[in-house]
Amino acid sequence: MNMLSRRKALLAGAALGAAPLGAGTLPAATAAASTNHEPGASPRHGDRVPEETRTLDELYQAAKAEGGKLVVYAGGDIPAQQAGTVAAFQQSFPDVALTMVVDYSKFHDVRVDNQFATGTLVPDVIHLQTLQDFPRWKAEVRLLAYKPAGFSKVYDHFKDPDGTWVAINVVAFSFMYDTRTIGGTPPRTPRDLVDPRWTGKIASSYPNDDDAVLYLYSLYAQTYGWDWIAELAQQQLRFARGTNTPREAVSAGVVPIGLAASGTLVPSASPVKWLVADGHPFMSWSQRAAIFKDAAHPAAAKLYLNWQLSSARQQTSSNGWSVRTDVSMPGGLRPIWTYPNAHVDGFPQFMADRAGAERWRQTFSLYFGEVVGAPSSGWLGLHPGRYSARTQWNPRPEGRGDRLD
Repeated sequence: MNMLSRRKALLAGAALGAAPLGAGTLPAATAAASTNHEPGASPRHGDRVPEETRTLDELYQAAKAEGGKLVVYAGGDIPAQQAGTVAAFQQSFPDVALTMVVDYSKFHDVRVDNQFATGTLVPDVIHLQTLQDFPRWKAEVRLLAYKPAGFSKVYDHFKDPDGTWVAINVVAFSFMYDTRTIGGTPPRTPRDLVDPRWTGKIASSYPNDDDAVLYLYSLYAQTYGWDWIAELAQQQLRFARGTNTPREAVSAGVVPIGLAASGTLVPSASPVKWLVADGHPFMSWSQRAAIFKDAAHPAAAKLYLNWQLSSARQQTSSNGWSVRTDVSMPGGLRPIWTYPNAHVDGFPQFMADRAGAERWRQTFSLYFGEVVGAPSSGWLGLHPGRYSARTQWNPRPEGRGDRLD
């Protein structure tokens, strides 16, 4: 494991707080032991909320009787990222019109906070990467305490004991390469990415733009040292906004290697191979979802969460991992929480320490430069998805990113 040079250690100490970070040293934000007692969480009253016993069909009937409408704000990179979710939901429940609005989680959470402040709440359900928002919204009594069917089978660290939020899917970030174009011996671990033969051949999403990418880069810095980060910064990485962009660049043959993007360990015919190396870090988290207490369509919201947590739905996850403990996974996968190098408990703690995250963000800006370009999700404004006779439930006017006010 590389040791820090004196100069890099001084830089790390100045940028990241009181003590310099070396290989294998965790920041203070990762020292907490449990994700079920996060800052801002209110006292536990989980026993007061029973788990849902109605069937999906019974919930569907209730949603139709309510008016058959549902608005979901989903964290993501591009508008079409949840198209498969919408199509699957509409196929199962054709009489409930689902409006799915995809945007960066860091835009959605402040958008919702502004909607709270102005009394203009739009979404019924929200699922985001900004995990720190859910304990805060719980403390502010913004979330509905509700336990969908299957809640008891969800891994304990992936749910609030009181039922104000529950994870609906697992996401993991690592690196990948194109088996068609890599040539020679491909990189086997993240450490190999500083090999000079990969100069100009790596696409990455910005570590100072997305918190999950930021956390992954922070794990690399802690594991390999700041000298390694300095070497990576000399590799002429092809940066772009949106965690979808590394895979897109690799799939299109633009570069042979993608860094800091999602994938699966399930064997497939895809020429793009996503890698996790034993003893080397990657990162994963469970995307939290919640129903707002003041949701306009609570029955449809409950239908949506029950559908997302159903065994059938969990078995169709794109990466093979499930948030449930009783769902069998394909391709010899183990539950994500059994991979110690996935840091599933570390990411919620990292996200809760906003000052620490900001120090990491600005430090990586020193190495890689500022974020450049418009967000891949577009600019959606204050109230995307809001219904009126003019908007016709259109979350984003075609060809524009302006707000629907």
